[in-house]
Amino acid sequence: MSEISRAAQSGDLGYFREVYDKEVNISMVLEYFHDKSGDTAIHFAVRHGHLELVKFLLCKGFNLETGNFDGKRPLHEAAQAGQYECLVCLLDSGASVDSLKRADWTSLMLACTKDRLDIVKALLEHGARLKLKNKDGWNSFHVAVREGHLDIIEYLLNFDKTVWDTVSKNGRTPLHTAALHSHADVVSLLLERCDYVTDTQDSCGSTPLMDAIRVGCIQAADVLINNHEADITKEDNVGRQCLHVACQAGCLDSLVYLVDTCGAHPGVLCTGTGASGLHIAAKEGHSDVILFLLSRGVDINLTDSRGRTALHIASGAQHVDCVTVLLQQGADCVPDQTGSYPWELARKPAVIEAFSGVNQT
Repeated sequence: MSEISRAAQSGDLGYFREVYDKEVNISMVLEYFHDKSGDTAIHFAVRHGHLELVKFLLCKGFNLETGNFDGKRPLHEAAQAGQYECLVCLLDSGASVDSLKRADWTSLMLACTKDRLDIVKALLEHGARLKLKNKDGWNSFHVAVREGHLDIIEYLLNFDKTVWDTVSKNGRTPLHTAALHSHADVVSLLLERCDYVTDTQDSCGSTPLMDAIRVGCIQAADVLINNHEADITKEDNVGRQCLHVACQAGCLDSLVYLVDTCGAHPGVLCTGTGASGLHIAAKEGHSDVILFLLSRGVDINLTDSRGRTALHIASGAQHVDCVTVLLQQGADCVPDQTGSYPWELARKPAVIEAFSGVNQT
């Protein structure tokens, strides 16, 4: 680490005063950047909250809009590091409030990743545009929802009552985001205050309920189903329902909830492929999910649209645990529509060995 970066990180105002008093190597300080990050002295000073040093450097001509290799300006650093006093100083000195770093993130977006309402307020009071989107189509509200900061979310809704009405480039709403990140309290707040269509789908056809099921957030799923009539049989773009999503994720808690509490049919098929949850669990290697489905009466020899059983799928995916469970539970070794038997798909020695006691004649 260079002498300049050390002095800036430690807030050594005396070092910088000495450099300027001697009027030597001033350009060295102004033009210095860290080899790996591109950070300048003011980036370091802001990040570590050295307000007096920040003021001194600004007084000596540091450019407020100097970006590091990620395009982060000093204002981005202040917002992300939660350095309120430095942030206000930069704003009062004329820093561009909506400057973009790499991936088109603004200082407000970075502030919304932290639980610092004071910084969010300061940026908005200085004219930050709440609805600007980054390269993925997320605005600051999306970011705050992802982090689950209720105070910031409520403040942003009060600041602009339409801010919730946004989707990312892949069609995901903040409600999807809240569900996927297991923020049940945020899901409840959004459904109470915003006019979301409960079963709205993203570009893949996933609903907020599917996202809650995927991560095992039963509380959010319960709110969506019981308070807002979310449909557990809604299908995504490849014909999967919530039950299939739970099987793919291997989320046994969600699966138990869907079948035992919500009445989902454990053997329901995907309309796109004809696959059951049993097939999906076998493909992903979730032997505990297989056992649960079998315990709820799913036919172990169900076939998909290509005539494959779960045993075919488990063998082809080389999941020895699933193959073993299926054989122990009485799965038949029958050919699929191409005439292939499950054991013919085995490649790993352990999977081949699992079929050793099976009649292959």
